[in-house]
Amino acid sequence: MTENNWWKGSVTYQIYPRSFQDDNGDGVGDIKGITRRLPHIADLGVDAIWLSPIFTSPMADMGYDISNYKDIDPSFGTLEDFDEMVARAHELGLKVIVDQVISHSSDEHPFFQESRQSTDNPKADWYVWADPNPDGSAPNNWMSIFGGIAWEWDTRRKQYYFHNFLKKQPDFNFHNPEVQDYMLGVMRFWLDRGVDGFRLDTVNFYYHDNELRSDPPLKNSIKDRPANPYNMLFHTYSKNRPENIAFLERMRALLDEYDARTMVGEVGEANRPIEMMGEYTTGKRLHMAYSFEMLNYEFNAAHFRKQITRFFDLAPNGWPCWAFSNHDVVRHVTRWMPHANDQNSIAHLSAGLLLSLQGSICMYQGEELGQTETVLEYHELTDPQGITFWPADKGRDGCRTPMVWSDSDDNAGFSSAQPWLPIKPNQRSRAASTADAQAVMATYRSLLGLRRENEALRTGNTTFLDTDEPILAFTRADQVLCVFNLSNSATTFAANRDGTVMFAQNANMHNGAIELGPNGFIWVAL
Repeated sequence: MTENNWWKGSVTYQIYPRSFQDDNGDGVGDIKGITRRLPHIADLGVDAIWLSPIFTSPMADMGYDISNYKDIDPSFGTLEDFDEMVARAHELGLKVIVDQVISHSSDEHPFFQESRQSTDNPKADWYVWADPNPDGSAPNNWMSIFGGIAWEWDTRRKQYYFHNFLKKQPDFNFHNPEVQDYMLGVMRFWLDRGVDGFRLDTVNFYYHDNELRSDPPLKNSIKDRPANPYNMLFHTYSKNRPENIAFLERMRALLDEYDARTMVGEVGEANRPIEMMGEYTTGKRLHMAYSFEMLNYEFNAAHFRKQITRFFDLAPNGWPCWAFSNHDVVRHVTRWMPHANDQNSIAHLSAGLLLSLQGSICMYQGEELGQTETVLEYHELTDPQGITFWPADKGRDGCRTPMVWSDSDDNAGFSSAQPWLPIKPNQRSRAASTADAQAVMATYRSLLGLRRENEALRTGNTTFLDTDEPILAFTRADQVLCVFNLSNSATTFAANRDGTVMFAQNANMHNGAIELGPNGFIWVAL
């Protein structure tokens, strides 16, 4: 590995800033709090941190609606606080990746405020505007992820504007070269400030079909109809456009002007996500991409094997980034509990599986504690997704509740004030100071150390072994054997190979035979 490709096989720790550490006592996490807790992250042995958005925002979607791309929201601190955090992270050997949400802005952004005033002002074509149909209806059938049609009528321009998310999040028009140039300038601003890379939100959403053709419907029976009508369409025209590729190449050219920088893109697509991950990371495009294929409820050997095999079969020169949890999904310990002997078992097993995968890895804050989803009441929600689709979809607040540092008080060491989301007893029971959390953290530290020291685990090819459910087994570069029991019943595996046990959890090896207890796993140096 060289410094410039440090990202290949790396492990990144995702911080959700509102919920990591509050140091100014207002109940909301901040940058100074992140700086104070950086030693905790460095001690785990990860390579980088990723910060969810910290830029100026009205917080309609908790920072994913940006009104100033070149400043820090006052709730998080200042640019000087940010600079101090970056410097401290670098002192500790941590790279810093920041979120870039460039497919859309807040409707309070000055550019949108200007754009909506008329059809001939300097920013008139910076957002996606369209005339109504003759009967006054929206231009096409595009739907919003947060419910309802993706078009909002504006009385000033007497036109509709397009929003993939909330109506307060109008989409930029990337067919306009000025928009592209501006966003590249934003990225340059943060690169010059010392960031090591970007996590690109909704990276397949940048372009829309210029002809505004309607998306074709998926075949949904009444029985199988999803709660959100967005999922009733095949998004051929509202996103996933081929023009996206050229802009990804422009972004890559920018990053290549700097040493040792990286980009990881979020592919938000249900129909062909692995294919798009490969397409977006082949050649001089993104360095890495991830989808939601390992962020769902599927938990079996065939599923995990399929994702790895399919990606590298389709894109042998691409590079994936895998995660089991993030700020948008139910935490994986909760999702996969039906397959677990207990909470601790699935937490340890998940660590072993995630950190053995070919590709780069992203951990979500609290994952190292074995943290579970928080069960919230409707009146406690802040997430527009949960508020709109309750109770079929309870939204994302349950995975965004504050980090729990100590079980000594109601606020768990997160804040001296009432937190912006509640901390429930089951979260406090997994505080960083408790025995169970300490045990899970010890597993993460050990496995992260082994991955960092072993090139086969960071970048080696994967060869899957012929196994029946619930056993998943593979080698990395034919040097490390990894075997997992994805069930809550004991089982055995005939390895028929000699080796030295690197790490075992509820498993042992004797004369080539591996005994796996419930949710047991083992790494063996061959």
